[in-house]
Amino acid sequence: MHGTDGVAGMAVTDSEALAALHRVFGYETFRGEQEAVVDHVIAGGDAVVLMPTGGGKSLCYQIPALVRPGTGVVVSPLIALMQDQVDALRALGVRAGFMNSTQDFDERRTVEAEFLAGELDLLYLAPERLRLDSSLDLLSRGKISVFAIDEAHCVSQWGHDFRPDYLTLSVLGERWPDVPRIALTATATDATHREITERLGMPDARHFVASFDRPNIQYRIVPKADPRKQLLAFLREEHAGDAGIVYCLSRNSVEKTAEFLSKNGIEAVPYHAGLDAGTRAAHQARFLREEGLVVVATIAFGMGIDKPDVRFVAHLDLPKSVEGYYQETGRAGRDGLPSTAWMAYGLSDVIQQRKLIQSGEGDEAFRRRAGQHLDAMLALCETVRCRRGQLLAYFGQEPSGENCGNCDTCLAPPDTWDGTVAAQKVLSTVVRLQRERGQKFGAVQIVDILLGRRTVKVIQFDHDQLSVFGIGEELSEAQWRGVIRQLLAQGLLAVEGDYGTLVLTESSGSVLRREREVPLRKEPEKPVTSRSGGGAGRDRKAKAAVAELPEALQPAFEALRAWRAETAKEQGVPAYVIFHDATLREIVTVWPTSVEQLGGISGVGEKKRATYGEGVVEVLAGLSAPASAAAPEAAPASAPGSATGSASGSAPRPAPAASDAYDWPDEEPDWT
Repeated sequence: MHGTDGVAGMAVTDSEALAALHRVFGYETFRGEQEAVVDHVIAGGDAVVLMPTGGGKSLCYQIPALVRPGTGVVVSPLIALMQDQVDALRALGVRAGFMNSTQDFDERRTVEAEFLAGELDLLYLAPERLRLDSSLDLLSRGKISVFAIDEAHCVSQWGHDFRPDYLTLSVLGERWPDVPRIALTATATDATHREITERLGMPDARHFVASFDRPNIQYRIVPKADPRKQLLAFLREEHAGDAGIVYCLSRNSVEKTAEFLSKNGIEAVPYHAGLDAGTRAAHQARFLREEGLVVVATIAFGMGIDKPDVRFVAHLDLPKSVEGYYQETGRAGRDGLPSTAWMAYGLSDVIQQRKLIQSGEGDEAFRRRAGQHLDAMLALCETVRCRRGQLLAYFGQEPSGENCGNCDTCLAPPDTWDGTVAAQKVLSTVVRLQRERGQKFGAVQIVDILLGRRTVKVIQFDHDQLSVFGIGEELSEAQWRGVIRQLLAQGLLAVEGDYGTLVLTESSGSVLRREREVPLRKEPEKPVTSRSGGGAGRDRKAKAAVAELPEALQPAFEALRAWRAETAKEQGVPAYVIFHDATLREIVTVWPTSVEQLGGISGVGEKKRATYGEGVVEVLAGLSAPASAAAPEAAPASAPGSATGSASGSAPRPAPAASDAYDWPDEEPDWT
């Protein structure tokens, strides 16, 4: 790397960083942008790093902290996870510690003394602590190698995880101008990216933007019918016994969904801000330490979760933004093995989110920005093209091709149809209600009128006397709801008021005047509850960790998993702190017969080889080695990292504004 330490004037070579990478983490080479970031930071430069979840961001500050003199200070919002982060580092032989409000006085004093004595490689702090003069004074008395600001998108007031305490972190550059700073996040559009740079006071930082693609994740969105039953079928058919996260919008939905899954044989626990701190901590600890547990949660859960074997992330409600969706789905498959991002989505989601924006706190600018976020999310749900391509384009990255081969729209392309006439019928019904009766109604009443249903409410308001009554009998109720959902997504209808009534927008007139065509996705005949169709992306077993192993090696893999679980329980740490599934897969593939032979296996550093090597070899010695297994050579291993490439995000299109002063078209279609 040929850098020079900005603090001590110490020359740093490539070999020192690579030696630390191999000795501590068990990898032979960096991947993607990692080496360039490490090079820049070790040389004393500031950096802003955008890498996908599981892309190896932590190595970008951990290696500089190990190579440069002093202690690396990591600012992290994840108080509940600091203990696990520190435990994982200590298992690697890294001298790590943390300071937060969960510690008593004596524990904090011990960590302070270790820091001042230069006995820590890494020190984790919550951003709130840096508002305290005592914390700043402590840091000024020690030697700091690098400041790492993790989850840096929390500084953005337009982001999905805004934390006010992040706004004060520019003080780090002001008080320690010679200490390099590195800000890291997995989720940022171009606008958020700029805001991170400005608010953290890093105008001279070098920017590193890796690919946002997570090719091992299969993205699927199904029409919402009975979402809990759909979820249950998805889990039973594809992810039985797998660990995963289910996101719901409300606390009540979280509780009911967790109870429903538990009653139906899926071990699940709830997590939301309404639970007491002890329950939340216990459920989070179980998720990290146990295999096969499902957490049903609001968005309060998940940031910083470093569990590599989360095999699925499911959404039962529409996320508020593409950034939030990407961040949440990125918690699946951090180990690079096949995983699923599954969502059930319907008309009620669109109406509910529109209502929340209109009735929520914040000024008009905030509501407009929230509407833009929702529009981008709806576009992802309604696209007939590759979902992965749509997702990457949102973050400003050019897709590698038109078909990713691992999302539902590529594996089973949806049909489209000319929905112009159907759209005109819906919009005409809204027009007639408002124009002739001065009334506004929601989707249920609109559909009943179109289908010619003489319900109590239709008769009460004489809606069976409207000229549009019964003009839509060619479509089913589900199909009409799909039409309305897609009109809302395209900005041709809007939601108004607390009751979710439908009103026209400024764009509606062009459809009614026959100036614009309205292409729509075809609604499936029956709701999709599980995957169907072909494609390599779908030919997977529920247990992704074993799927690609030869059958003869699977018993050894399961034996190592059992040994790992027992060892982790004895030590009181999550199983992945011992070894990741990917490392166990490689171990059984090469079948080492001595501790020394573990040295060439990816993810086995010196500390882990010394601590766990004999246990691994002993497990394998008690089994019959298949003929295909061979002792490993010192093959280069790669650090978990991001794919190469760059991207710069682009802001989503603005939401079409609803207008009460709508200019009624002169030539509305006559349905009489």
